[in-house]
Amino acid sequence: MKTEINPNETSRCEAFKWWISSTQPMVTFVRTFNVGRLRKASKRMGIKFNALLCWCICKAASTIDEFYLLPEDGKLYRYDKLAVNVIVQNKKGSISMCDIPYSDDIRTFDADYQRLTALAIEKCEILSLDGYMVIGTSALPHTELDVVVNQYSGTLNNPFAVWGRYRRSLFKTTLPISFQFHHVQMDGLQVGHFLNNLQVEINRL
Repeated sequence: MKTEINPNETSRCEAFKWWISSTQPMVTFVRTFNVGRLRKASKRMGIKFNALLCWCICKAASTIDEFYLLPEDGKLYRYDKLAVNVIVQNKKGSISMCDIPYSDDIRTFDADYQRLTALAIEKCEILSLDGYMVIGTSALPHTELDVVVNQYSGTLNNPFAVWGRYRRSLFKTTLPISFQFHHVQMDGLQVGHFLNNLQVEINRL
């Protein structure tokens, strides 16, 4: 469910005053993650690498209150559910997007991931969920990337994670991930906690 809230009654009061009218309110953090366990878990569990990473992103975000807030059209809203947006290449050779609802259960999440991405590929449409705070993602597994910077205009305010191909060495597998967020929604402190949580969730696999 999506509910409008009074920014003055939240911890984001000052941030809302500073950044809601900013022409460039987005901030990008980049961190390189050790994804060796994620790669092994993908093979062991029979779940796509990107699906597992999307689940870990939602799991890491789910314990941070600020991820349930989002500024839109000069207002602040609170959500009670999370989802992740996935970009796929559809059957026409273009791209489509779909929202995957977050579930604590990996198998439930993966079933939704497989069903909804297949539907987006087939129908060549954008499949959106109402009432969810959506974390955007974009995976480019055929290209090694160091940093990705997305729109800074504040037109699309949802947090957004981008990654390319993981890098294998003799002892570990690493993956740089760019994470962009709206400064009204959260500060560097919360993002730092999220990135730490993400590595923890990857390691738990």
